[in-house]
Amino acid sequence: MRRLLLVSTSTVHGTGYLEHCAAQARQLFSGCRLIAFVPYALADHDGYARHVAERFRDWDLELVSVHTEKRPADLVEKADGLFIGGGNTFRLVRDLYAFELVNPIRRRAERGMPYMGTSAGSNVACPTLGTTNDMPIVAPPSFETLALVPFQINPHYIDLDSASTHMGETRDQRLAEYFEENHRHVLALREGAMLEIRGERMTLRGVPGGKHFRRGANPREIADGADLSALLRD
Repeated sequence: MRRLLLVSTSTVHGTGYLEHCAAQARQLFSGCRLIAFVPYALADHDGYARHVAERFRDWDLELVSVHTEKRPADLVEKADGLFIGGGNTFRLVRDLYAFELVNPIRRRAERGMPYMGTSAGSNVACPTLGTTNDMPIVAPPSFETLALVPFQINPHYIDLDSASTHMGETRDQRLAEYFEENHRHVLALREGAMLEIRGERMTLRGVPGGKHFRRGANPREIADGADLSALLRD
């Protein structure tokens, strides 16, 4: 039974770190004691881990970063839950492969270990990193990621501003390019939105909502509370 919380961002304007998703995170990790943290999306692993551990202490949870272990996979195996934070998705995926964490994380999450991701941590729960917004600052050995869900996520989704004079690509144009070469559905999550997955049920949470993009169709608005369970079977 999958227990996933896939969040667009770790911080929403006007709130503290993970504050906007604290209720959902605490519910996800209810009954857990030890949480394994994957810091590889940022370069400063020690500083990142300290920052995240402070928030998790507020929830009476012990957080230990995998980068402090001689064998990171051992921590994944013994932890009660897992959190993968945001940063650069390409760097995160490179190190998930380098430290042989892809299969251990996938195996434990598929067996029901609570998994929380924000931004890059949500990207890697998808089949590939193909809908990240990040620059390819490093080259991972593969674009394939954890495949805990069968669709793609585009975090930090920004709507088209018709009053803007910016002439660069919009997010919708970038996603249209994705569908020129790919077919998987994409859930674009605005800041403050997240996906709660419990077994075969998936619900979108967060007032900002998001959009459901699919090849050959106009995007569909998805609102807070929407039942998206059908996408887990598509």
